[in-house]
Amino acid sequence: MRFASTWEARDVLDFTPVPPELVAEVSADTSIDRGGIFRHPTRFQRLRLEVTAEDVAGFGEGCSAAAG
Repeated sequence: MRFASTWEARDVLDFTPVPPELVAEVSADTSIDRGGIFRHPTRFQRLRLEVTAEDVAGFGEGCSAAAG
């Protein structure tokens, strides 16, 4: 995975995947720049304590049952 820390940064940041334990709702914009990096940060909205990680579709798997 590739992440940028700032608008113009192209440095590689460390990435450590962890098992999902909590579900958080975020707002996100899918705009991508020419370098393939998301143009806008995601913003935390709230924890979804009524939803388990198993209820949420993985990346690229479509909509989750918790959406809405």
